Amino acid sequence: MGIPDNTPAPVRPRLLIGKINHGLFHACVIVALMASCRTLEKASMHGLSSGYYKFDTGSQTEKVYAEVAEEVVEIHRLIDGTPEQFAYRSLAMKATDSLGVTPFIFRKQSLDIDITSVPLKFRPSVYGVPHQLTSDLNVALYAGWRFDRYKLENRVNPLGKQQRRLSNLGYDIGFFAGPGATPINAATTLDPTTSEYSGMIVQVGLAGFLESNVASFGIAVGFDHLMNRDRNIWIYNRQPWVGFIVGVALN
Repeated sequence: MGIPDNTPAPVRPRLLIGKINHGLFHACVIVALMASCRTLEKASMHGLSSGYYKFDTGSQTEKVYAEVAEEVVEIHRLIDGTPEQFAYRSLAMKATDSLGVTPFIFRKQSLDIDITSVPLKFRPSVYGVPHQLTSDLNVALYAGWRFDRYKLENRVNPLGKQQRRLSNLGYDIGFFAGPGATPINAATTLDPTTSEYSGMIVQVGLAGFLESNVASFGIAVGFDHLMNRDRNIWIYNRQPWVGFIVGVALN
């Protein structure tokens, strides 16, 4: 009767590489989340802030510089692109004595830079594999062009008191790119003998957002590129997908 061989099976290099890549990805996610937490402390970044706007009073539209404080917005006309020293109009941000008939509209365009993630991806059927809805970890840097519209108007509350109401509608469109993880196994490759591991991918695509003051939500279209030799047998390599994308503002 022979002595059983309890020697552990050797770890395949590909499995080890997959584990290392997975660890590196998680480190990237932690760094990104730390940056996002700092951003959340600046919740007013995408709110109405001091800057240049197109100011619409209902009767006319002009480019102005708006100096925004907690209780008042001071409007400065521009002379050769430079704001006048003294404001020609002040708008109270709190309750006023008179109910304005016409709301005041502020419009601006700006570069938007976000940290984003695609928590849900819809992958169309390929190579006989049915449609897939995946939720793998990923993070990306997004850059796009943002359009904002702020409306400042008076409202009467149920107690008959007048209040200022500031609403914001924003949207933008742009590009994103960043790392992610995806399961590599016999079901997602053309080689049924492929070992199971989490592969590191780079995702690239186009996204459109609807914006609130801090968080952004939208639809993304992109593709994933597997960062190892199994990209040749991974059925989703560079295949298009549609996803739900969220973002946190950096600027």
